[in-house]
Amino acid sequence: GRELPAAYERAYLRLEAQYEIPSQAPFVIGLGMVAPTILAHGSEVAKDLYLQKMYRADLVGCQLFSEPGAGSDLASLQTKAERDGDEWIITGQKVWTTGAQFSDLGEVIARTDPDMPKHKGLTGFIVDMHAPGVEVRPLRQMTGGASFNEVFFNEVRVRDDHRLGDVNNGWNVALTTLMNERAAIGAGGGGGGGINMYTRVIEMVRHFGLDTDPLIRNELANLLIHQKVAGYNNQRAMDKIKAGQLPGPEMSIAKLAGTLNSLRLCDFVSKVLGPKLIADNGEWGTYAWSALILGTPGGRIAGGSDEIMRNIVGERVLGLPKDLGIDSKSPFKDLKVGTQKD
Repeated sequence: GRELPAAYERAYLRLEAQYEIPSQAPFVIGLGMVAPTILAHGSEVAKDLYLQKMYRADLVGCQLFSEPGAGSDLASLQTKAERDGDEWIITGQKVWTTGAQFSDLGEVIARTDPDMPKHKGLTGFIVDMHAPGVEVRPLRQMTGGASFNEVFFNEVRVRDDHRLGDVNNGWNVALTTLMNERAAIGAGGGGGGGINMYTRVIEMVRHFGLDTDPLIRNELANLLIHQKVAGYNNQRAMDKIKAGQLPGPEMSIAKLAGTLNSLRLCDFVSKVLGPKLIADNGEWGTYAWSALILGTPGGRIAGGSDEIMRNIVGERVLGLPKDLGIDSKSPFKDLKVGTQKD
C-alpha cells in the first residue's frame, strides 16, 4: 500500500525465503494474478471493493480460465456472458480451477460475441464465488489432495462494474493474468512456506552424507546453475516492468524454464532417495518429497503447456511461422473447436 517499486517486493520475498513461515498458497493466485489484473483493467468500483481486502488477506481469489474443451487453446472457450441491462448473465463450465472451493471471488473470461473471431469476442469479469448459480466440485488428484476444481455457472448475474476492461477485449485481460501467472511459476512461485526447494535439496544431500560424492555434487551443481540462469531471465523481465514496459516472451521463457527446473529437481531427488521416497517410515527428508514429485507434472500444463510456451518463443523470439491450426479470422460460431468437434 506504500506505492513502492516492485523491486522492493522482490527484495522482501528474497529475505522471506530464508525463513520458515506459514504457507501462503491460498493467496498466491489472488495476489499474484487476479489483483494485478483488477488493478490494470478493473473499474474504480471493483478496485475499491476488492483490492484492499485481498491484500489484507480478507478475500481469496481464483482464476477461472480453462474449460473441458479449452485448455492451452484458451481462446476456444465456450462459457458465455449475455448482457441484461446493467448486468451480465454468465453460463458455462470451467475446470482445473485452483482453490475455487476456498475462494471469495474469481476472474472469469467468457464469450460475449460469437460472431467475432475467437480471440476477439471475449470479455473478463469478476464473479462472486458465493453468488447464486455458482457450483464448485473439487477434483481428487494423485497426490491425495483436491486443489483443483470444476466450476459451473448457471445463469450467474454479474454487475457491469465488475467487468474487466472493454467489452470483447477479454483476450488482453487474460494475457495480463497469464503473464503474471507465468512469472510466478517461472520464479518457483506457489506460496510455499519459505526456505526454497533448492535449500531443502542441499540439506537432504548433507543429511544422507552424499555431499562428498562427485557425481551427486555435479548433478546438484547443474540444478543450481539452471536455477540461477532462470533467475537472470526473470530479472530481465522485471527490469522491463520497472522501466514501464510490458514484458513479452520473457514470461513464457520463465514459465518454461521454471517447469523444466522443477522436473530436474524431482528427478534428482528421486535418484537420491530411491525407494525411501514412496514409504513413510518416519525418516527425516524422505516421504515429504512425494507430494512435490507427484504434483510437479501438473506444472507443465498450468499457465500454458510446455508446447504452447515453445510456440510463443518460436514465433516471437525466433521468428518461426505460426501454428497452421490457428484460425484467427473466422467467426467463433463457425469453428469446430473444443467440445464442438464432431
